[in-house]
Amino acid sequence: MKVLVFVKATHSSEQGIKPGPELDKMFVEMGKFNEQIIKAGIMQEADGLKPSSAGKRIHFKEDGHTVVVDGPFAETKELVAGYWIWNVKSMDEAVEWARRCPNPMPVPGEEGVLELRPCFTLEEFEEFVPKQEVAREVAQRKQIKRTTTEQGKRWAEAARKAARKPARKSARKPARLAAKRRPARAKAKK
Repeated sequence: MKVLVFVKATHSSEQGIKPGPELDKMFVEMGKFNEQIIKAGIMQEADGLKPSSAGKRIHFKEDGHTVVVDGPFAETKELVAGYWIWNVKSMDEAVEWARRCPNPMPVPGEEGVLELRPCFTLEEFEEFVPKQEVAREVAQRKQIKRTTTEQGKRWAEAARKAARKPARKSARKPARLAAKRRPARAKAKK
């Protein structure tokens, strides 16, 4: 089962990374913990997030319009400072691993909090999503898998570069040749 593990933000994490002995110790301990969950085949992805001052929120209105709100966002207890994506056998296993995690917020007086949220499986969506949308989701997941492999990343980058390049000069050449032929045809019609 896939579980998203949120590292909840604190007042200090919202102030940005500040060097210090507590932070150094946390990074060493967190590195060791990450090695353990990688070796156990649990971790699929992880990252820290910049403070909400670097973020934006998109609000969807009933009339179909969207409103963009720049950070920072006031309620620190509702914010996320980082995340892991874990692949575990059960929520019990996820909780077991989370309990072994070093405190992600090492600032004295602040409490680190992890929130574990199981993800829906595709099979669970099949219960209430139209079949053609499930098929689309399957195709999209395959596409994501292809583009996240090293070869897929190279292909995607090549496609992005090709899309940014201006038209080649050789592509214009046939147009010039066609333009030269037109007057000759026009004379023949007279």
